[in-house]
Amino acid sequence: SLINRLYTEAAGEEPAEEDSPAADEGENQDDSKPKPKAFAPPLSVPKIPEGDKVDFDDIHRKRQEKDLTELQSLIEAHFIQRKNDEAELVALVNRIEKRRAERAEQQRIRAELEKERQARLAEEKERREQEDARKRQDEDAKKKKALTNRTQQYGGVQQRQDGKKGAKKQTEREKKKKILADRRKPLNIEHLSEDKVKEKANELWQWLLTLEAEKFDLSEKLKRQKYDRQRKRQGQGQGEIDANVGRSSARKRLKMSSSIDLNDRNVRLKRWNSSKTAGCRQTIKRLVILIRVVWLKFHTNGCFL
Repeated sequence: SLINRLYTEAAGEEPAEEDSPAADEGENQDDSKPKPKAFAPPLSVPKIPEGDKVDFDDIHRKRQEKDLTELQSLIEAHFIQRKNDEAELVALVNRIEKRRAERAEQQRIRAELEKERQARLAEEKERREQEDARKRQDEDAKKKKALTNRTQQYGGVQQRQDGKKGAKKQTEREKKKKILADRRKPLNIEHLSEDKVKEKANELWQWLLTLEAEKFDLSEKLKRQKYDRQRKRQGQGQGEIDANVGRSSARKRLKMSSSIDLNDRNVRLKRWNSSKTAGCRQTIKRLVILIRVVWLKFHTNGCFL
């Protein structure tokens, strides 16, 4: 064809010989057979004017210029897109920084508000405590004043009554208080040394034993008096019965009294032993407490150093 001939001439090759008529007939026979349909779209053959010489260098140059123009446009579009992306990235970074600064400011303001709230709560609590303390002091002062007035009134009434009655005798309670006040003397051991303190403790121990012994003797004496009184009453009743009944009842009474006396003696002996044990225990406890008190007192004052 003409196009192939032009390409061969441009390449410097000789044109190919025309095919024989037999080949044309074979091609015609092949054309008569059904051909499969092509899926590619048909290409339009460019029309080249006859008689003009085609400059393929010019065509190639124009194609390169066109490709270069398209490449430059793509590069410019890429740089424009990149510039836009960088601008968006910078705007996003600025927005993030701004949001971070706003959040930090909000947190600072919130912390200041919380601090002020805590300060107000502390002030309110302190104020309430001061008011409560002031109220308690006022109430205590009122109570003390009322008690003082009542005591003064009672003292005045008592003095008036004493003035009316005059001098009266001491009661048993007052006597007991006076005796206890005489017995309860202060120790006065602040100036004593360690040996003197030990001697004082031994003296107190002996005095305590003496008191316990006196207490036990008095209790036994009281029990004996009660027992004798009871026996005397029983003896009076038994004597009247003996006068009426006779000697037989007297013998029975004698046996019964002897058995009662023996049993009562055993009971009293058991009581005496138990009371003695209890008294010893109480005495030991009191002595231990007293020694501890004396030791702590001198140890705190530094007398043993």
